[in-house]
Amino acid sequence: MTQKERYEKVMAWFEAERPLAESELHFGSTFQMLVAVVLSAQCTDKRVNMVTPALFATYPDAAAMATAQPNEVLRYIASVSYPNSKSKHLVELARRIVNVYGGEVPDTMDDLLTLPGVGRKTANVVQAIAWNRPAMPVDTHVFRVANRIGLTNNSRTPLQTERTLVRNIPAEKIPRAHHWLILHGRYVCQARKPKCDECGLTALCRHYSKSHSTKTTATS
Repeated sequence: MTQKERYEKVMAWFEAERPLAESELHFGSTFQMLVAVVLSAQCTDKRVNMVTPALFATYPDAAAMATAQPNEVLRYIASVSYPNSKSKHLVELARRIVNVYGGEVPDTMDDLLTLPGVGRKTANVVQAIAWNRPAMPVDTHVFRVANRIGLTNNSRTPLQTERTLVRNIPAEKIPRAHHWLILHGRYVCQARKPKCDECGLTALCRHYSKSHSTKTTATS
């Protein structure tokens, strides 16, 4: 199977199985999405969704959060990972959005990366979800699943994975492909024990092919 054929078949399978794939984070605006994504770093979406309703009720937009102190935001997000640094980043990014961007989340990669607590992955998430742009955020799920299936070939960094996926996936499918890979990694192709018996991609998967042939050789 060529790399092009693998991509085409994998994307076709995801499109058939998860046509409406979307983020599992809850938010009501682009600013709230940005906050939720910052909070989700090394934390589960489920935990983030538990703390954001009260947080957003008090600080619904950048203007409101810009008036807060980090210790005030900390009260709402204390149960997420790294709450001290995240509370500081949220207040600082809200103030920058108000002071530099007129209260609206900026829409370019360069501008997003100037916001405290926002790295390349977070900026790509905002672009993919808020503006449906062909941006590919690479978290641990995307990095692992892309390599296991064979969409990437032993990429060493998230940036290498991002560039390979963007180069090979049709631009109009990239925002959904991000969710396809994340959700597949979260619920099926898990890190420690991938649920290959529940996966519809085994016929296309490099990892499954290698592990299955190894088991067959060992038992023959």
